[in-house]
Amino acid sequence: MKTLNFHPNQVWGELLLNWWHGLKVDTGGRAALRRAPDITAVVMLPTYQHLHQRLRAAGWHYAWRDDHLAAAAGLLAHVRAANELALPVAMSEGEKPAVSPLRFMRLLESPDIDALFSGLRRALPLIGHRADVLQLTTDVVNWGDGVKKRWAYDYRWR
Repeated sequence: MKTLNFHPNQVWGELLLNWWHGLKVDTGGRAALRRAPDITAVVMLPTYQHLHQRLRAAGWHYAWRDDHLAAAAGLLAHVRAANELALPVAMSEGEKPAVSPLRFMRLLESPDIDALFSGLRRALPLIGHRADVLQLTTDVVNWGDGVKKRWAYDYRWR
């Protein structure tokens, strides 16, 4: 399966970062995304649709990953500041990890993208609403065994 990446020096990455930065101005759109209880609700919001349309114009033709993209967009509305740490590292930092090994294991065992969306929505406040925007998007869009294994290796188990 093709890995879909978002990098800062690539058109998708630039579009995504500009969209995310724009959420600071579009407070109504950001609030609507934050209140969206599930991926279906995210998909129905104009703020997400604008991102999706821009990405499609830039070559995003991966309908089979649209729900994953919507999940990432919904999660990005909860990210207040960028962080260079990979999400599993951020979750396991400190003497007492922000996200316990048990909760982290539940994230890895998410049976579908909806469960991952819910789990990450609850985990982001625990790490101060900080995440690497492009890496979070890349990981959620490509969620599967490869990403799960990388997260398991990156998490600092205690």
